[in-house]
Amino acid sequence: KRKLRKLSSLGVKDSKKLSPKSREELYKKIVDVVDDYYITKIPPRSIDANVKKHCLNGLEAKYMAKVVSKLNSHTSYVDSCDVNPSRFGKEISKMSNDHKIKSYHHADSRFVIVSAASILAKVARDKAIEKLRKHHDLGSGYPSDSTTVQFVKNYYKKNHSMPNFVRKSWKPVQAILAKN
Repeated sequence: KRKLRKLSSLGVKDSKKLSPKSREELYKKIVDVVDDYYITKIPPRSIDANVKKHCLNGLEAKYMAKVVSKLNSHTSYVDSCDVNPSRFGKEISKMSNDHKIKSYHHADSRFVIVSAASILAKVARDKAIEKLRKHHDLGSGYPSDSTTVQFVKNYYKKNHSMPNFVRKSWKPVQAILAKN
């Protein structure tokens, strides 16, 4: 509980409510405060395959269970992507050898520990995009970013395919593929 209060006093909150610079600064502080952390990455082709099977929530549960199992904490709080948070928590619990899961909508704005996890995840994502930017002018990687969408359009026009780091199930990609 002392560490949770420490995270709150550092200004840890939902990553979406923080600037990239603030998240980056908090990342180092969070890592120093928490007992442990684990970040896992889901490959774009796995996301695409699960979107095709209408099983994205199952994929998210699988990877959350992987984190829960690795950290082996007494109780884990998760942000539910399922309309039924209880069902989502039970699925993660089953996949993680019956670890205790507390699943809620908007958990990243309700629980400081989930806020901290969202900051670690967002900074890891930003670092991955930054690595890609060394070789590609792809903007932020978000669909609302016109630079990102233009990168995908140009890449497809030049190569008649999509880069392997881009999800084929991503709406801007689907729109480009539908036109061609």
